[in-house]
Amino acid sequence: MPNFYEAVYAVVREIPRGRVMTYGQIATILGAPRAARAVGYAMRASGRKDDVPWQRVINGKGRISARTEVERPMLQKMLLEAEGVVFDAAETVDLAVLRWEPEHPERFYFAPSERVPL
Repeated sequence: MPNFYEAVYAVVREIPRGRVMTYGQIATILGAPRAARAVGYAMRASGRKDDVPWQRVINGKGRISARTEVERPMLQKMLLEAEGVVFDAAETVDLAVLRWEPEHPERFYFAPSERVPL
């Protein structure tokens, strides 16, 4: 059985170019709705995995979370814009348009009995 981070990466690998998901949305799909922060930690750790499009995960307000080094949020915005994601003057994306929902989210469900890293 995969660990929580690998379950997060499985969801993120499915997000199409030009679309986004939120940390909380991913946590909810995995069956751990209170683990949005753990999803963020997984995204931070994903820098070592070239096949995880970490830039496609943003916060629930439609913004890039800037809790890391200065360069990473700038890189994230640049990568998203290269995929066609448009930010408004407030540096926000329109989640009503760009938020991606997997067709069968139940296939990503992570056993709640597994400990989620917080």
